[in-house]
Amino acid sequence: MADVTYSRNGYVASTRFYLGISKGTLYRWLSWLVPALVLVLWQVAAQLGLIAPQVLPAPSSVAATALELARSGELFVHLGVSLLRAATGFAIGGTIGLALGVLVGFSPLAQALLDRSVQMVRAVPFLAMLPLVIVWFGVGEVAKIFLVALAVLFPMYINTMLGIRQIDPKLMELAKVIGLDWTAVVRRIVLPGAMPSILTGVRYALAHAWLALVIAETLATTKGIGFLAMDAREFLQTNVILLTIVIYAIIGVVADALVRLLEAHYLSWHANYARGAQQ
Repeated sequence: MADVTYSRNGYVASTRFYLGISKGTLYRWLSWLVPALVLVLWQVAAQLGLIAPQVLPAPSSVAATALELARSGELFVHLGVSLLRAATGFAIGGTIGLALGVLVGFSPLAQALLDRSVQMVRAVPFLAMLPLVIVWFGVGEVAKIFLVALAVLFPMYINTMLGIRQIDPKLMELAKVIGLDWTAVVRRIVLPGAMPSILTGVRYALAHAWLALVIAETLATTKGIGFLAMDAREFLQTNVILLTIVIYAIIGVVADALVRLLEAHYLSWHANYARGAQQ
């Protein structure tokens, strides 16, 4: 075991190594230990007949189903359609939420005009919007993308607005004293200061996007991971239903990893995030 001290962006940290493995790497490996153990126990219990295949098929059965659907190309078609819907809805809802958050965060007048209305719409249960969305857009792709965009908009709006509002007023006063123009203030103070909150909004928005997509794909459709699950339910194909759940989980892990990469890139100056990156 050894301690190594180094500096990054002016921040001094100490990383402890165990048998040549850093503490952060060790923790990352340990984070996968419990899921791996659950899979092993699940497989053993299924093989011993402790779990009925109709209730919970073995992981090997789910993997075989995934391989079969991948070979036929059906899995990639459904996955591609769902990813396209989620990405389109996220881009639209995230852009609108970010723009509204910036506007309300900077302007008390905009807050007075917009915030209460946005909060009222946010308070409406998501499922209660389905009948109205169907009346507006039918059951086509526009309705599904609208639902995803609506789910993404609110976490982006709230976190962006709070991030801007929580910037230290002393920094804004300092910017006025030294004569920074508005563009420089936004680039050097506002965006760095609000970025942790904005990226938190991105993380929540990604989770909400997939939750909304699951609901959206229960509408009349013939493609998508949600359709694959609903179709499997009709024929009691538990292994396919579990496969769709695993796909959603994997996509969630990948999306979270992408946000962490953004945090490592944009928040390398922040002491707390630098400490996490260096462990």
